Amino acid sequence: MNVEAFEQWRPLMMGLAYRMLGEVHEAEDAVQDAYLRWSQAEGIEAPAAWLTKVVTNLCINRLNSARVRRESYAGTWLPEPVSTADAAFGPMETAEQRETVSLALLSLMENLTPAERAVFVLREAFAYPHREIADIIDVTEAASRQLHSRARKHLGDASPRFDPDPTDLRKLVERFVAAASEGDVSGLEALLAEDVIAWSDGGGKVTAARRPILGRNRVARFVLGVVAQVEAMDLDFEEINGRPAIVGRLHGEPAIVAAFEASNGRIQGLWNVLNPDKLQRLSHPTSPSGHLWREKE
Repeated sequence: MNVEAFEQWRPLMMGLAYRMLGEVHEAEDAVQDAYLRWSQAEGIEAPAAWLTKVVTNLCINRLNSARVRRESYAGTWLPEPVSTADAAFGPMETAEQRETVSLALLSLMENLTPAERAVFVLREAFAYPHREIADIIDVTEAASRQLHSRARKHLGDASPRFDPDPTDLRKLVERFVAAASEGDVSGLEALLAEDVIAWSDGGGKVTAARRPILGRNRVARFVLGVVAQVEAMDLDFEEINGRPAIVGRLHGEPAIVAAFEASNGRIQGLWNVLNPDKLQRLSHPTSPSGHLWREKE
């Protein structure tokens, strides 16, 4: 099978692999492994179905080893943030599809078994019927339904209470940034849900909170501490993992991504990725017009 035929399916495969693995380089490796099998195969009549089956099962195998690595990770492990301003990570047309690539839901999916995660992603992000999912992961249709039910139960009330309107979320984050830049604790608290949680991922490479921070007052004061570190950065709004997020760059190099989830006009969750290994692909702004503030002269 030729390269051109494979390339037309690459965004679909990357979207699937990234949602399964939460890491771009792992997703790229899985897609490359799929290509090697593709290049040696003959007579593939349904390329999309064939590739979906191969990539899904490659990712299931990778998740088993990834779990061991993440258990020894320094501090909180968060998914690798990606720019979704283009179509490089598969379907993003509906709110449900965008939700399945959010840092919030990808983080929660770490609690699922590889099989549960596969069924959840195939069903929720790609709308596969259980009959086809069963064939993809080699189980019965009844087992596929049961895995999907268990996945939804495990996520349960913990699944993100997202604000479906990106414009509203961006306005909320703009108010959040303004309050933070002014050192306004009460102003920040007014924008945060009572049970707000902030996570940080430094990977042991940069200073970051090792444990989640819970509660309006504690998160507000944590944010002010972060602001003291990022004031010298260029901060821009960009579409990260299907949501408006803040990307901070120091001398052109990405140093932090702050992603948000909100409901009823208040911020419910804050995800801060600082591990430089996870930020390398964000070296250049994807939306310069989204500028918040510039490095002080």
